[in-house]
Amino acid sequence: MNKKTGLGRGLDALIDTSHVDTGNASSINEVDISRIVANPNQPRRTFEEEALEELAASIREHGVISPITLRKNDDDTYMIIAGERRFRASKLAGLTTIPAYIRTAKDEQVMEWSLVENIQRENLDAIEIALAYQRLMDEYHLTQEKLSERVGKKRATVANYLRLLKLPAEIQMGIKDKQIEMGHARAILANKSAEAQLALYKRILAKGLSVRQVEALAGKELPPEKAKTNKVEPFQTEAEHLSRTLGTQCTISANAKGKGKVVISFASEDELQKILKHLH
Repeated sequence: MNKKTGLGRGLDALIDTSHVDTGNASSINEVDISRIVANPNQPRRTFEEEALEELAASIREHGVISPITLRKNDDDTYMIIAGERRFRASKLAGLTTIPAYIRTAKDEQVMEWSLVENIQRENLDAIEIALAYQRLMDEYHLTQEKLSERVGKKRATVANYLRLLKLPAEIQMGIKDKQIEMGHARAILANKSAEAQLALYKRILAKGLSVRQVEALAGKELPPEKAKTNKVEPFQTEAEHLSRTLGTQCTISANAKGKGKVVISFASEDELQKILKHLH
């Protein structure tokens, strides 16, 4: 009999709920929202305002149906393990407390659980997943094989996500902004140089190419297009490192004279404050 792990069995496979009687109301705590803080390692970097407003309206009408999961901090606050979207919507709905399970967890477990919960509930974009995988590997010294076991994905699947971080930042932003699909991105990776990858990416946008059409073109030398482009390749490693350090998408670009800019994306004022703390 095959033994499923991680994502194959769902979030409960990672969070030990054996001591919780979900049919007993006493197992769920009503926690003051003012004592809850976001997880700085939350894989999801953006929360769509319209979707949050819709969820807030539902919460006003029906309450929070599914409790969030928290870890108690030493300073008597609680950090979100799973359910930041429900937490944000509850604040919008004007709630002062929220139902929650309280768990004991190490930092590594919190990050794993947050990743799993977001993938299952909210469909993280491919770059957010890749950054979360890379951060887990970097911070906890995991190999791709070990990471795949921890999150319940095939090693090849994990490797495909991580390869996306080798693409130029402009293409990574295109994935995040849903201008191209992951299938397009995987085909683009068949081109070895950043210049060739960018050329194919721009052709996809200009001509609306399907994944199959891109796969047919990938690896072939395209006619050069002389449109001015930023120098991306020399700064790709630095941009990837900065993205992993800050936990958000960062881009570095420069013109032919070496003058350029660093762009750090953030989704909320809270996230901005976390980024600024990293930079101090």
